[in-house]
Amino acid sequence: MFFGRDDKKEAQKRGLTIPLLPLRDIIVFPHMVVPLFVGREKSIAALKDAMAHKGPDDKAVILLAAQKKAKTNDPSPDDIFHFGTIGHIIQLLPLPDGTLKVLVEGVRRAKVKKFHPNDAFFMVEVDEVEETQEKSVELEALVRSVHSVFEAFVKLNKRIPPEMLMQVASIDDPARLADTIVAHLSLKLNDKQALLETESPAKRLEKLYELMQGEIEILQVEKKIRTRVKKQMEKTQKEYYLNEQMQAIQKELGERDEFKNEIQEIEEKLKNKRMSKEATLKVKKELKKLRMMSPMSAEATVVRNYIDWIISLPWYDETQDRLDVTEAERVLNEDHYGLKKPKERILEYLAVQQLVKKLKGPVLCFVGPPGVGKTSLARSIARATGRKFVRLSLGGVRDEAEIRGHRRTYIGAMPGKLIQSLKKAGSNNPVFLLDEIDKMSTDFRGDPSAALLEVLDPEQNHNFNDHYLDLDYDLSKVMFICTANTMHNIPGPLQDRMEVIRIAGYTEPEKLSIARRYLIPKEQEANGLADLKIDISNDALKTIVHRYTRESGVRSLEREIGGVFRKIARDVLKNGKRDLIEVDRKQAMKFLGTPRFRYGVAESEDQVGIVTGLAWTELGGEILTTEATSMPGKGKLIITGKLGEVMQESAQAAMSYVRSRAERFGIDRKVFENYDIHVHLPEGAIPKDGPSAGVTMATALVSALTRVPVRRDVAMTGEITLRGRVLPIGGLKEKTLAAHRAGIKTVLIPKANKKDLKDIPLKIRKALRIVPVEFVDDVLREALLLDKPEEFGRKGAGDNLKGGLPMTEVASTPTAAPT
Repeated sequence: MFFGRDDKKEAQKRGLTIPLLPLRDIIVFPHMVVPLFVGREKSIAALKDAMAHKGPDDKAVILLAAQKKAKTNDPSPDDIFHFGTIGHIIQLLPLPDGTLKVLVEGVRRAKVKKFHPNDAFFMVEVDEVEETQEKSVELEALVRSVHSVFEAFVKLNKRIPPEMLMQVASIDDPARLADTIVAHLSLKLNDKQALLETESPAKRLEKLYELMQGEIEILQVEKKIRTRVKKQMEKTQKEYYLNEQMQAIQKELGERDEFKNEIQEIEEKLKNKRMSKEATLKVKKELKKLRMMSPMSAEATVVRNYIDWIISLPWYDETQDRLDVTEAERVLNEDHYGLKKPKERILEYLAVQQLVKKLKGPVLCFVGPPGVGKTSLARSIARATGRKFVRLSLGGVRDEAEIRGHRRTYIGAMPGKLIQSLKKAGSNNPVFLLDEIDKMSTDFRGDPSAALLEVLDPEQNHNFNDHYLDLDYDLSKVMFICTANTMHNIPGPLQDRMEVIRIAGYTEPEKLSIARRYLIPKEQEANGLADLKIDISNDALKTIVHRYTRESGVRSLEREIGGVFRKIARDVLKNGKRDLIEVDRKQAMKFLGTPRFRYGVAESEDQVGIVTGLAWTELGGEILTTEATSMPGKGKLIITGKLGEVMQESAQAAMSYVRSRAERFGIDRKVFENYDIHVHLPEGAIPKDGPSAGVTMATALVSALTRVPVRRDVAMTGEITLRGRVLPIGGLKEKTLAAHRAGIKTVLIPKANKKDLKDIPLKIRKALRIVPVEFVDDVLREALLLDKPEEFGRKGAGDNLKGGLPMTEVASTPTAAPT
């Protein structure tokens, strides 16, 4: 309980027992009102207890004592100063995070007599310290001195508001004066505690006077330092400003001379540079305008850049062609294995160039799957002809200005990539590779493929006009080479300007030779094993080709060979070098892990309604299995496998053909009314389109409806008509390579494609039985397992077939689908 002043003597006798609130880094003096944020459980409990047990004057009383160390979270009685201030709780406000905001007012000093046992909070018995009322001339003088010193302190310390002077000036009581002033001084905790523990007001004022004098001296020194630094900064800034002004004046005075020198340099270059007449006149005209401009104007910079571009272009600078056909052939064969047709075309060009003084640069377009060496072949052509090589990737280009440049009216305008590349090459007759020409796209900024029409036309490109230059530039001596994976993405007019050379995928012997000659030495050196003797057997290479790659080119093969050499490199570092490192088939599989592909993916047995077709993709040839089955229904034709419109129409055409000849094939017409027929092409997530699967679908339908199995070792391709004719298709070489790779023995091709057989390597032709067919009946005789193939499909033959394979005997054929 807290006792009033009337009971003071009684309280001092018995002592006062109140809760204690330990404070961090703060000391509360009497007459001082302080807001505190309380978060510790013991402190919150002490405040709540004080609020619960108010005194007779309805005031909650608590002892405010500071901790000796602020970092102590759970202080013991020894960690708390035993001299504090009794305070009244004016306001208590709980916060959302569980802490309390409390407003306390210091009342009087007090000493802790003892700590009462209490686990929830500190409960202490205290003795109040009575302030002695002293009056003397000396004390009066001390009060005045403190007032004077505090006034000087406030003038130097900007953090104390001037209003405090008026508040302090009205205080005459020495004890209250000392306690009021000390609250506004930035003193150490121990100094404040010492002042709190000083009971005599006179001694307290003396200590305060001494501390304020020390603070004033520090503040005066700080003020001197600030003044000196400010003056030094002002002096430095003034010097910097004057220096900048001087440099600007000097630059302005000397700018004209530099500008004149620059114009003289341009004139000298113009005299020594051989350019077209139009370009020379244009530079002179722009130079005349430049002389009249201010050197610092934005327009002058634009004109200077324009003149620099014109002068730096190779108008008549060209490299001498190496026209030795034999040497060129040696270089091409050294860099690439196979690729007979492209090499022949290059050698023809060089031969004609040797006979004719001037020949317009050809525009070749290498079309083929990735990894067959299109880009590297263009680089070899440059080496063989002795020309500079420039490569421009068109993948993702969708802005016409990338080709033709921006007009000079635009900020930051530049010539197109063609002109930039020619400047970089430094000659007007380089081998210019336009890579990935089929990957260009179109948007609101124009069609870059349309801008290439003039570039790639030998009849027009002698006066190519770039938007930035606005001059005719001769591109006729440039040897343009384009590369593409497919032709259907290239616009027709652009295709018309190019000589297309198709590069098909490599055969297995070619891949093995390329690996031996180029890939193994390259990867051995790249992996730091050039000084070791490493022998990779033919069986190991074949295993890598068959089981770890499925591609038309050799890019994946190169990666897998690199993987083998990396494993060898790790083994060499771990176990040391050996005289000979041999890699056989078993070792290669150990290095590369589980095989990713199954070699020879043809069907393992003859089955009803399952036909092996041949397809062409951007990655080369693939085999495409077609399945057909029938089930009770209402005569619907179901087509699945993510097929395009053309392929769906091919399926419908095949169905119409089969229905029109049902009697000859021995198919009961009721089947088309009472059964649904489902045609499916597996790998349903991959989009498929094109007409060349027509014969495959027709064969699958006939097999499914007649219950005659299809030969597993036969693959086919060809478009079908309603009359049963087999029309020609494209990509024959890639398709036959895919058939050979899959272990197919017989390939049925349209008769009209017989002329394309010469493009297929001789080894592949010998390994396959290639049968040209003109009608679907010919296909069925070759593909189906018939007792009398020569009679199948002829008038009257159906009756014999029906007698041999009635619809009721479906279950006797083990591979048939249930109907």
